[in-house]
Amino acid sequence: MTRQRKLLINGEWVESREKAGIRDPYNGRLVGNVCRAGEKEMEAAIAATAAAFETTKRLQAYERSDILVRIVHGLEEARKELVNTIVAEAGKPITYAEGEVDRCILTFTIGAEEAKRIGGEVIPLDITAAAAGRTGITRRFPLGPIAAITPFNFPLNLVAHKVAPALAAGNTVVVRPASQTPFSSLILGRICTEAGVPRGAINVVPSSVGVAQKLLTDERIKKISFTGSDEVGWGLKSKCGKKKITLELGGNAAVIVHSDCDLDFAAERIAIGSFAYAGQICISVQRIYVEEAIFPAFRKRFLRAIKEKVGVGDPRKRTTVVGPMIDSASADRVMEWIQEAKDGGAKVLCGGKRKGNVIGPTVLTNVDPQMKISCREAFGPVVTLDAYRDFGEALKRVNDSVYGLQAGVFTRDIRRVHSAFYELDVGGVIINDYPTFRVDNMPYGGVKNSGMGREGVKYAIEEMTELKLLVLNLS
Repeated sequence: MTRQRKLLINGEWVESREKAGIRDPYNGRLVGNVCRAGEKEMEAAIAATAAAFETTKRLQAYERSDILVRIVHGLEEARKELVNTIVAEAGKPITYAEGEVDRCILTFTIGAEEAKRIGGEVIPLDITAAAAGRTGITRRFPLGPIAAITPFNFPLNLVAHKVAPALAAGNTVVVRPASQTPFSSLILGRICTEAGVPRGAINVVPSSVGVAQKLLTDERIKKISFTGSDEVGWGLKSKCGKKKITLELGGNAAVIVHSDCDLDFAAERIAIGSFAYAGQICISVQRIYVEEAIFPAFRKRFLRAIKEKVGVGDPRKRTTVVGPMIDSASADRVMEWIQEAKDGGAKVLCGGKRKGNVIGPTVLTNVDPQMKISCREAFGPVVTLDAYRDFGEALKRVNDSVYGLQAGVFTRDIRRVHSAFYELDVGGVIINDYPTFRVDNMPYGGVKNSGMGREGVKYAIEEMTELKLLVLNLS
């Protein structure tokens, strides 16, 4: 059953001249049609956020928290609708779609709590005779209108990671969702409006890249929060001038498997971390480094775990782990990179075949580190598997990347844990689990080409507020 969605601008549902059809990545069926903002609609959305900020910046902490609690209730009531929408527009397997909706509920729950915890500190200034009798007090104030530019792979929860902290801090927001997955954002916009978000404080405007450029250049927008590819993200930074910007970009996450770990647990977790949602996750496992002494044993267990645990095909089946790539162009690219690796001498241990937009879970070994499938972000169901002799060597190989989002290390040795934490050039080190691990209150973000700034509601609030100092002379 198809449907049409309008734009959410200033608390109203607005129809535009341009429409776009959204198709299911798995079967190609029409999911629905969505209005796309032109320059007039984008201007209206920005103007609405600017006007609404005069209201939201004056909301008390309990008022902001209460709004977010009502959004949580709305999300709970719309859970089934949201799950089905994510499966249809993103091709995400249903169990992962359910997990995403539950995570979104958690993200807004954390937002409701953090709205009451935006504090400051008292600073003793009488550290010098010249400042005798003076006391400093700091407090965080909302920045103003924020532009949230979001990706297809988490079309609800990665929107929530921008909207929840923005509203918790007293900001307003314009959401420009990914072109393939606008429906989840529009449903969230409806829920926010029904929950009593002030008129114009949230606007959801699917648009072309050209129209979205206004968010970068308009002075009324005070911050850009972008999640997407590194090529696009760093290009945005060069255009946004004096605005603050948070970039959550790509990665090619690596995991180290040392001989002192639980090998069966590591193999099963890495199988899921490599192939969940067809590897279309920024912290999906892409490179696996296994200590030489256990390499044959791990390889056997890993391939068995893929066969037994990783279902492939229809995202509506509960056994499916690997569903479709988001579109045929993405599937074409991944298959080209696999072929390039094969032509260069890589060996295929499993997978490497495609049916429609679905690529089977693929494991490659004997891969040159300079091949695209190793050094760039695959964003598909492909991993490379290699051996190492020395733990220090493994750390260096993880760091031999332009990316640095998260890394995983399986070991029971606290000295190796310490070395990994201090030596790995990444935003997060996950011990005895895959680098795909994330809880929504974590500070999340990367270094190098993987971005700048941090998400996780508390940390996003810091990015979305300005620290102000009050000095009292009470002498």
